[in-house]
Amino acid sequence: MAKRDYYEVLGIQKNASKDDIKKAYRRLAIQYHPDKNPGNKEAEEKFKEATEAYEVLSDDQKKSAYDQFGFAGVEGMSGGHDWSNFRGFEDIFGGGDFGSIFDTIFGGGFGGFGGGRASRAEPRTGANLRYDIEIPFKDAVFGTKVEVQYSRHESCGACGGSGAASGSGKKVCPACQGTGQVRQSSGFFSVASTCRTCRGEGYIIEHPCPECGGTGAQKKRQKIQITIPPGIENGRRLVVHRQGDAGPNGGPPGDLYVFIRVKAHEYFERQDADLYCAVPVSITQASLGADIHVRTLDEKTIKVKIPPGTQNGKLLRIKDEGVPASGRRGSLYIKVMVQIPAKLSRRGRELMEELSRVEGENDAPQPIALEDLAR
Repeated sequence: MAKRDYYEVLGIQKNASKDDIKKAYRRLAIQYHPDKNPGNKEAEEKFKEATEAYEVLSDDQKKSAYDQFGFAGVEGMSGGHDWSNFRGFEDIFGGGDFGSIFDTIFGGGFGGFGGGRASRAEPRTGANLRYDIEIPFKDAVFGTKVEVQYSRHESCGACGGSGAASGSGKKVCPACQGTGQVRQSSGFFSVASTCRTCRGEGYIIEHPCPECGGTGAQKKRQKIQITIPPGIENGRRLVVHRQGDAGPNGGPPGDLYVFIRVKAHEYFERQDADLYCAVPVSITQASLGADIHVRTLDEKTIKVKIPPGTQNGKLLRIKDEGVPASGRRGSLYIKVMVQIPAKLSRRGRELMEELSRVEGENDAPQPIALEDLAR
């Protein structure tokens, strides 16, 4: 099923304020939350759809990328929509997980819906990262290799990503017994909330690693080489697997998404697999025909035949001089631009006047059909 526009999902306009975005999401989250609709797959999908839309539209950077490039602009920026890592619930409701979201909305009156959740101490995939790069037009056409530098969180070498100092380890949280949640009974209902002692992790670190402060990760500068394939288009992205942030609790790293911006060229333009350029010719060359030499994008010099009587704006096609794509190359289209002299010599003027008399150009012109003029 095709994804719906995020603004349509939340039922808001593009100029909606952050407060309007938050209100729209809150309304849908209350309506479709899985704890309120147990076993209802349709409600679950609508809840995830609304959450994904809010995650993008509530973030200025992601919203800007989505408004400019659509879904392609935000792919990889949200970590694959890992709902357990999504922080939107805290912004809207002050909670952070599916089991306790209704505690805030209804004051604990609906706390018995959820059945708890798995401990967050389990290994999880790290966050995906985004890197934007601008490359020359020629490199986009023929491909290249580029070196990029960026920062990412890597597993702490001192503690091996555990977050605990050498010789110590993690201890099961005594408050929640490793579940990450605590429950309180209120009449007929049982209210679940995130454990404040371990912040929902299910464990505590008595002696944090001095190198990473107990986070298990350190921010480091990374340098890698990326291959840009021939024919890549402006706005496309490349995925470099396992080059994102390290995963919590020893989980695998996320991916690096490289978004490509292509610089405009001084002479050439691109349309799909074809290249276009304009070449000036004189009146006599266009009238009598000529062989001219044209320099291609890959620095070759080719001979191009201008047929006699070539009109201004005519396109001449040169096969296999365009963009490499799918095992073949497109064409190069040369647009002929007939140059009118701004100033003639005396002899030149005499010759032009003689040509005008010979061709009878001073006679009354005959009307031309519009379709013939457009050819």
